[in-house]
Amino acid sequence: MINTFKIALRNLKRYRRRTLLTSLLISLGVVVVILFSGLAGSFKAMMIGQITDSNLAQMQIHKKGYVSSIDTMPLNLTLDLKSYKKIEKTLKENPDVKFYSPRIKLSAMLSNFSETTNIRLNAIDPEKEVKVCPNVGERMKFSGKQIPDILLKPGEIIIPERLAMGMKIEIGDTVVLVANNKDGSVNGLNFTMAGIIESVLGPQGKEGYMHIKDAQSLLRMEKPEVIEVAVRIKNFEKLDAVYAELESALAKFTNKKGKPAFEIHTWEKLSPFINIANMIDLMAVSMKLIMIAIVLISILNVMIMSVYERIREIGTMSAIGTAPGKIMGLFLSEGLSLGLASVIAGNIIGLFGIYVLNIYKIKFAFGRMENLLLSPRINVLELIWVSAIVLTVSVFASFWPAYKASKMEPVDALRHV
Repeated sequence: MINTFKIALRNLKRYRRRTLLTSLLISLGVVVVILFSGLAGSFKAMMIGQITDSNLAQMQIHKKGYVSSIDTMPLNLTLDLKSYKKIEKTLKENPDVKFYSPRIKLSAMLSNFSETTNIRLNAIDPEKEVKVCPNVGERMKFSGKQIPDILLKPGEIIIPERLAMGMKIEIGDTVVLVANNKDGSVNGLNFTMAGIIESVLGPQGKEGYMHIKDAQSLLRMEKPEVIEVAVRIKNFEKLDAVYAELESALAKFTNKKGKPAFEIHTWEKLSPFINIANMIDLMAVSMKLIMIAIVLISILNVMIMSVYERIREIGTMSAIGTAPGKIMGLFLSEGLSLGLASVIAGNIIGLFGIYVLNIYKIKFAFGRMENLLLSPRINVLELIWVSAIVLTVSVFASFWPAYKASKMEPVDALRHV
């Protein structure tokens, strides 16, 4: 076997220019895949992190049926204190759950005493919310330059930036919120504008923040109720596994009809960004398919030319008693050696490119969050997969020319001019 590879390497050196050009083309394909996978993976991870850490949270628990009607923000699907305690107990029993935070989502009318418009609000417990979504304060602007220790206090409200600009409301101004409770009665309360926020999905959003106690007063909840429970786990890589555990644990709680009382969803089911994330994955697969095509065509072309140029040599080898299997193995070894050399060169150049990109840093802005840095990286498993694909395709592309070479008749091959 070692001698076969030595002969294969010697034969590749006989056509150095062709071998070098083919190897460079294959290496370029490997480099492009590595750089694209590193950049795309980093962008995807960062955007998911910003969405889950700034607004959505990694998982949310609701009363059964809430998510299907979430656009109307129904107030008849709240979690009472007893239900919340059940969820809280389940979360505390799971060792992978790090933090959780209760929320109320509601629609209201916002007035500055001269104009009125609608607004969507997240009512939160500030101390718990910043643990579940640690970047939520980075989307906000307050009177001071620094984010306060407590995002907002009872009696305060944070309004979307465009809404504040359109209604000429400034930080410190008094506004009125009017909302209907689940029974249809109307209630209104005065609030002080504590800050402004830019939506994580763009400046056109109309989603503000208020204290959860104020929401319970505004909606005239006689007993504490919440709409959802946001969850953050210790290791995001285990999201699917933890989700399955929590879903199974919550399934034991049923309503009066014997059906599940609660539903749990990961961020993927709650955010439209999952479509973009899937597109990124699809593009990564497309890049790998392009690389496969490059390797296949390049090595197939080289091996066909190699067989054609060495027909008499193949005939001589057959005439002196070389077995067809050894002839076939020789050409397969040439294809594998060419692929292996290209993979090694491509991996080295690709990893160096990732290193350079991390040194010079790629910056971009996302809403109010500026100077976000992409940190391209590629894991060992990805490198192994890329390398394995190239080597497999290299052998596959060499198979047909090698098979033809092994089946040549010595007399016909020796007569070839």
